Amino acid sequence: MNIGVLLSGCGVYDGAEVQEAVLTLLAIDELGWNAVCISLDLPQHHVVNHLNGEPMHESRNMLIEAARIARGAVRNLSEVEPADIDALVIPGGFGSAKNFSSWAFEGPDSTILPEVKLFLVNMVNVGKPVVALCVSPVLLAKAFEGLTIHPQLTLGTSLESSPYYIAGFNAGMARIGAVPVERSVREVLVDAENRLICAPCYMMEARISEVRTNIVQALEALKTLL
Repeated sequence: MNIGVLLSGCGVYDGAEVQEAVLTLLAIDELGWNAVCISLDLPQHHVVNHLNGEPMHESRNMLIEAARIARGAVRNLSEVEPADIDALVIPGGFGSAKNFSSWAFEGPDSTILPEVKLFLVNMVNVGKPVVALCVSPVLLAKAFEGLTIHPQLTLGTSLESSPYYIAGFNAGMARIGAVPVERSVREVLVDAENRLICAPCYMMEARISEVRTNIVQALEALKTLL
């Protein structure tokens, strides 16, 4: 099995969440599958100093930054077709909401990169599963906005501690046609009809061991779909 891993850069505040990305690669390997790291040859929205959270006066490229996680083995999305992979996993990190889309700044009124939208829609149209971790379900909500598909998605639960306003995310996704469902970091959500899997991961207050278990749960659910 070839499993695509779509990376929005390298670093939780301006790209892909590194721990989620690495734990995803580990879980894929433990299942005996092959990870195909993918990114876009485009600039990040901005660069954030991860020590203090402040923007830095420099620019970075998503593909080059993703290569840090992929140990250099990363493909440009423009060169990848759904036929090349059996499923896709999208780790979280602010890159999904800043680089792949503008959700971090505009919420449900945001835009999504056309090439990301097209790839996600094509994956689902040909029956290839997509796993969205952490905040990445907003990409699926934006990809299918205005279409006949109304994906069931989760970003976590309002009943447990989270660094983010889960109810606000849910309201935003519902407004553009998705069906938000609450799940804890100990659970995953499987939309069997659309072959989508979501895991809250670091959208909730969680230890790295809990995130690791949540990602393994998501990949085990993917194994069942495949």
